[in-house]
Amino acid sequence: MGKKYLVQYDREGCIGAGTCVAANPDNWSMNDDGKADLRSAQQEEGSGFFEREIEESELQLMKAAAQSCPVNVIRIVDKETGQHIV
Repeated sequence: MGKKYLVQYDREGCIGAGTCVAANPDNWSMNDDGKADLRSAQQEEGSGFFEREIEESELQLMKAAAQSCPVNVIRIVDKETGQHIV
């Protein structure tokens, strides 16, 4: 079993640049309100934060999406250690 990571997305802080969608269109999409959506993510109760667990095989594309974001609203955390990858 490979490593697990958490993608944490602050949707409220999104400015709709769409770079995450360009970097990883299989996992990100643009919504009608002009903000990006992380597919299959769960919203943390009472916040604008969304979270999704990913496998190690998905890490590189998610890193590309996170690193392309001009307002840094996408974080990736190693689920086991809590270390911030991006």
